[in-house]
Amino acid sequence: MSARDVVITGIGLVSSLGEGTGQHWQQLTVDQPQPTLDRDRFTPYTVHPLPQLDWGLQIPKRSDQRQMETWQRLGTYAAGLALDDAGIKGDEALCATMDMIVAAGGGERDITVDTSILEKSQSTSDKEVLLNERLTTDLRPTLFLAQLSNLLAGNISIVHKVTGSSRTFMGEEGAGVSAIETAAARIRSGQSTHLLVGASYQTEHPDMLLNYELGGYLHRGDWAPVWDRAKAQGGGIVSGSGGAFLVLESREHAENRGRKIYAKLGRVAAAGAAPDEAQITHMLSELDLSGQHLAISGATGVETITDAERSALVAAGLTPRGFNSLTGHLKEAQFPFAVALAALAVSHGAAPARMASGEAPFSGPLDMAVATSFGYRRYGGVAALSRA
Repeated sequence: MSARDVVITGIGLVSSLGEGTGQHWQQLTVDQPQPTLDRDRFTPYTVHPLPQLDWGLQIPKRSDQRQMETWQRLGTYAAGLALDDAGIKGDEALCATMDMIVAAGGGERDITVDTSILEKSQSTSDKEVLLNERLTTDLRPTLFLAQLSNLLAGNISIVHKVTGSSRTFMGEEGAGVSAIETAAARIRSGQSTHLLVGASYQTEHPDMLLNYELGGYLHRGDWAPVWDRAKAQGGGIVSGSGGAFLVLESREHAENRGRKIYAKLGRVAAAGAAPDEAQITHMLSELDLSGQHLAISGATGVETITDAERSALVAAGLTPRGFNSLTGHLKEAQFPFAVALAALAVSHGAAPARMASGEAPFSGPLDMAVATSFGYRRYGGVAALSRA
């Protein structure tokens, strides 16, 4: 035990399962958890939609809400939940010295403008002139500014007054892994005492689904749990909207505040290339695991990498729970979400219910869990969480 142990003192979650730690844990521990699905809006694709949220609970000013895209509101909302949970929200001194690391993608495109340009391009031979004309009318500089990835961190700073250092990572699942890895390293080195880290993803927008489908990654047809999509039509991904933010602190800082600790965050191991079973096995070995433990898996459903991860987890003596079956694939937020759920499981000393018929039961007390996220194309990470 060290004063610079990295501990989790605040969790903010939003997904199709609801908002907050209480709703999520309740949904994850019922007998045979069921997903919330929208099969109609983007047929033939299914998504896990956001629940109804009262944005004003975490973003009081309507002017702030209006200038954010949905993914930014979602991230700012989840960040507020985490700050509330850690007892930091509204404490000016703590917020002013709090560092922040965010994983984010680009903004949502203006589908109306894109569609009109494509339609017009069918009837003109000089597409370069058309694009230059539209650049001066429809594609305003403010539109591009609204899509900057680091504006999520900016909005969190404005709304919640978190004004220490700020960093934003881009790169889909890899960004979420890097955000958690860097946040933990800063605390262990003494560069930060308390830090807000997380991500959000809004999939209910045609261009977000297009990004997946251009590579043939989206699942089609009837929904199936994440482990059972290999023989289904399409690429295996059912995406979801959600956000996950964590408050990380040094043990000394948390104990001096008298805060409840969910779990201790141990080693984080990351992969940059597309990992195979051997590499995943090696990453798990770096966590120095012993005994029977739980794996909170962010497996995507894409056949090759999902099969490789499951085989590696079972071989390492880990019992997997694929939460993607209930939340959908959350891209940048996948790894922060996995870490948050693993911390909840450790805090409760119990495993979530089986999320698919093929998942093995977990018996006995739980004192350690592994969080995983391996991207549908590349990148990945694993982390060990234990009782503090």
